[in-house]
Amino acid sequence: MLDRSAAVTAPPATVARVSTAVPRALKKYLALDDFEPTARRRIPKFLYGYISGGAETDAAVRDNRKAFDEYGFVPRVLNDVSGRDQTTTLFGKAHASPFGIPPMGSSALCAYRGDIVLARAAAETNVPMILSASSLITLEDVRRANNAAWYQAYLAGLPERIEPLVDRVAAAGYDTFVVTADVPVPPNRENNIRNGFQIPLAITPRVAWDTLTHPHWLFGTWARTVINHGMPHFENMDAQRGPPALAKNLMRNIGHRDQLAWKHVELIRKRWKGRLVVKGLVSPADARIARESGVDGVMLSNHGGRQLDYTMSGLRTLPEIAAEAGGMTIMIDGGIRRGTDVIKALALGAHFVWVGRPFLYAAIAGGEAGVRRAITLLQAEIDRDLALLGIRSIGEITPDLVRKF
Repeated sequence: MLDRSAAVTAPPATVARVSTAVPRALKKYLALDDFEPTARRRIPKFLYGYISGGAETDAAVRDNRKAFDEYGFVPRVLNDVSGRDQTTTLFGKAHASPFGIPPMGSSALCAYRGDIVLARAAAETNVPMILSASSLITLEDVRRANNAAWYQAYLAGLPERIEPLVDRVAAAGYDTFVVTADVPVPPNRENNIRNGFQIPLAITPRVAWDTLTHPHWLFGTWARTVINHGMPHFENMDAQRGPPALAKNLMRNIGHRDQLAWKHVELIRKRWKGRLVVKGLVSPADARIARESGVDGVMLSNHGGRQLDYTMSGLRTLPEIAAEAGGMTIMIDGGIRRGTDVIKALALGAHFVWVGRPFLYAAIAGGEAGVRRAITLLQAEIDRDLALLGIRSIGEITPDLVRKF
């Protein structure tokens, strides 16, 4: 039996009640993958490539799905599966389901007020949401939209930049600080070059034509943002406001990340009074160091396959890391698209999972209502899968329910 002391089921009364009425325009979406074609049509090619692509050959992206596909179920039958409950407690807070929305940079560049949309949908459906440091809406505004949101940082290895940022996040009321650990240098995303995406954004003739031929995004997201809120800035990289999205000095703001080390995590641990999470590891050795550094939880992740190509899915090392958790909360992201994927990860030792790209596609396709639709679709799948597995709650998920093909 797995030790789920960090994430046990909670009484149904803690679950947020959301209207089950589905807007007519959203009824055609029956699974998370259904949102991607709409998003692909609506946004420029350079943005879609930025979201969907990985590093170099996309081998790490593919392994995120392949790892899940290698496991099957061994369901039990003739059990009373009425009264099913998927509520889960994460860091002492009850959530409606064992999944949440991870940090996704530049969400507001892809969907109008994207970070606010994701934050509000998460709050209404009672699932956690993490704000990315590379977001274009201030962390203070996002926290006002969702007072349970977490903050994720991309840090330079410079204490003089780390400490003021930690203080700013604390002053805004955040209680969970996530350090992303797998971005010491920019990755080799050749697809971005081929599609015309670069940081800072550059309006080349190719990008201009790409934009003009996608009027839904041009007028519904970009122009609407600039008219209502001014030129987007990278708001949350440091304690002070960062440069605008078109600024040529942006690269200076993301430098010195190759100096980030475990000593800086320990520095944050001493200064940060809330929960501390490290994201972006797949090595059991790194998980042990995280535990020894006083980290409360780790997120196994290969960054959606967007950093080092051929980095294996976190699902492959999950059982090893779970065996050494020692009280740490173990979470995972990457490639999760179905309720069956969620349950496989939990069976192999995760306490919680995070689902990224599909929720951003849902925001592009349908705004806040689209994200709510995506969340409820995944919740419905989990509920159905629990019944078909012969169990009634997240706490009953055990390793003997899965086998490797």
